[in-house]
Amino acid sequence: MQAALRQHLGRVRWALRAAEAAPRPRCVGPGSPPALRCWSCGSPLPGAEELPHFCPGCRALQPPGPRPDLFRLMECDRSFRLDAQQLQRRFRSLQRALHPDRFGQRPPKEQCYSEQHSSLINKAYQTLLNPVSRGLYLLELNGVEPAQETDCDADSVFLTEIMEINEKLAEPKNEDILEEIETLIKVKQEELTKEVTAAFERDDLQEAKKLLAKMKYFANIEDKLKNKKIPS
Repeated sequence: MQAALRQHLGRVRWALRAAEAAPRPRCVGPGSPPALRCWSCGSPLPGAEELPHFCPGCRALQPPGPRPDLFRLMECDRSFRLDAQQLQRRFRSLQRALHPDRFGQRPPKEQCYSEQHSSLINKAYQTLLNPVSRGLYLLELNGVEPAQETDCDADSVFLTEIMEINEKLAEPKNEDILEEIETLIKVKQEELTKEVTAAFERDDLQEAKKLLAKMKYFANIEDKLKNKKIPS
C-alpha cells in the first residue's frame, strides 16, 4: 500500500516538473488579431501593417488589407505636400507587379486578388494626386468630418463670386468667356492649394477644412465648364 502511494506521488511530482519545464504560450490579449497566414501554403505572414503582397514562402499573391493607408501604400509621407513624380513612379511600379494581366495563368483566387490590388492602386493614385481628394483623405485620417460646401456659407464675398461665375456659365456658349472662367479657376485653385498646404503644416485642420470646401466649389465649376466645352 505504501509502495503504491509513493509510486503515485512520484508520478504526480514528475508531471508537475514536466509542466513547469514546458514552454509557456505567449499571452494574447482578448483584442489581439489572429495570426496572419498565407491562404495558399499556411506560412505565417507579418502583421497587418506590413502585410506583403506576396507570401515569403510560396510567393502566392495575398489579398489587400481591409483599410489600407493610401499614403503608406504609395510610399508617400502623410502630408498634403506631395511629390507627384514620386507618386507616379510608385503607381507604375505597383501596376507592373500586380496588374491582372500578369496573373492569367494563376489560380482563380490570385486572379481575384490581383484585380482587387489593381483597383486599390488606381484609387490610391487618383486620391493622392488630386489636391481636393488628398486633403479630404488627410482630414479623414485625422478624424475630422469631411469638408462640405456649406462649411464656407458664412463667406458672403466668396459665395457672391461663385454665383457670378455660375451665371456666366449659364449664358449662351461663348469661347472667350469660357476661357476667362477656366483661367480664373486655375488661379483660384492654385492660391487655395497653397493656403491648404500652409494650414495642414501648422496643423490647423479646421482652416484646412474650410479651404477645401472652397476648392470643392471650384472643382464643381470645373466639371460644369468641361461639360459646356463638349461639342453638342
